[in-house]
Amino acid sequence: MPTKVKEFNDYRQEMNDKILATDNKVIKRIFNLDTNAFAAGHLSVKTKELLGLVASTVLRCDDCVKYHLESSMENGVTKEEMLETMAIANLIGGTIVIPHLRRAYEYWEALEEEKL
Repeated sequence: MPTKVKEFNDYRQEMNDKILATDNKVIKRIFNLDTNAFAAGHLSVKTKELLGLVASTVLRCDDCVKYHLESSMENGVTKEEMLETMAIANLIGGTIVIPHLRRAYEYWEALEEEKL
């Protein structure tokens, strides 16, 4: 039985492959810009992922939150750092993002389980 994390990643990869197989230069450039924006620069990848996590939470994009949670964990973010980041997102986004905090915490737990 596929895990929550595997299902999300498999679906994301399948759809990205289909979308990028089209001949749409704008979409391809947006995907490329996203990849390059999160590369190390004056800010570390870890910092950029946490910024992405805040923005995604405030914008209420659960798929984006999942992506940034996974990337954050891969870049050494601890649970405590993630929760502090989500606290800032909730402060900025207001109580309307509390459901996204719940789903983010649940997904973080799933990521932790997969690491075991």
